[in-house]
Amino acid sequence: MRKIERAEIILKELKKLYPSPPIPLDHTNAFTLLVAVVLSAQSTDKKVNELTKELFKVADNPEKMVKLGITGIYQYIKQLGLSNQKSKNIFHLSMLLVERFNKQVPNTYKELESLPGVGHKTASVIMAQVFNIPSFPVDTHIHRLSQRWGLTKGDNVIQTEKDLKRIFPSTEWNKLHLQIIFYGREYCTARGCDGTKCYICRTLYPKRKSKFICKKP
Repeated sequence: MRKIERAEIILKELKKLYPSPPIPLDHTNAFTLLVAVVLSAQSTDKKVNELTKELFKVADNPEKMVKLGITGIYQYIKQLGLSNQKSKNIFHLSMLLVERFNKQVPNTYKELESLPGVGHKTASVIMAQVFNIPSFPVDTHIHRLSQRWGLTKGDNVIQTEKDLKRIFPSTEWNKLHLQIIFYGREYCTARGCDGTKCYICRTLYPKRKSKFICKKP
C-alpha cells in the first residue's frame, strides 16, 4: 500500500470518528489557550484543565497574570511537573505581552517563539487554533502514530511535521492534528496498541504480526 493510500484511509476514519474535534485544553481566549499549552508540557490535559479552572478565574489576561506574580502563579499550578519553571515562564511571557505586544498574543511564529516557554509546537497550536493559519503541531502522540502508520521515518518531531505536511493537504492540518491526538488516546495508545491492534493499524498493515518499535523523539 502506498503512503498516499494509507493517508486516505486515515483521513476517512478520523473524519468519521471525530468530525469536529474540540481543543482539549480549556480556555476562554487566545491568552488563556497560550498559557494552557505552555502548562501542558510533560503534564496531562486533564490535570492542566483542573488547575487552570481556578487560575483563569483570577488571571485571564496578561495584566492580571503579571499582578499575580511568579509566587502567586506557582500556588495555582504547583501540582504540575516543572511547576517552578512554568511559573516563571508564564509570568515573563505575560510581562512581554504587556510591554511588547500591546497585551495581545502575537500571530507570527517568530514572535510567539520569542516568548518564554513557547517552542515551535506551542506556537503551532496557537497559529492553528487561534489564528486559523494552517499548522501541524506534532507532539509525542502524533510522532508515535505517524511512525506506526508508515507516514514518517523521522526520529524527531521536526522531521515528522515536515513529512505529514507533505502527505496531507494544508486544509486538513488544523483539524487533523487534534483528530490524531484523540485517536491515539482512545484507540492507538502507547500500551494498548503496539501497531497491530487498533482498526487503523490493522487496516494499513494487515500482515504486521510483531510489535512495532517507535523511535522516540
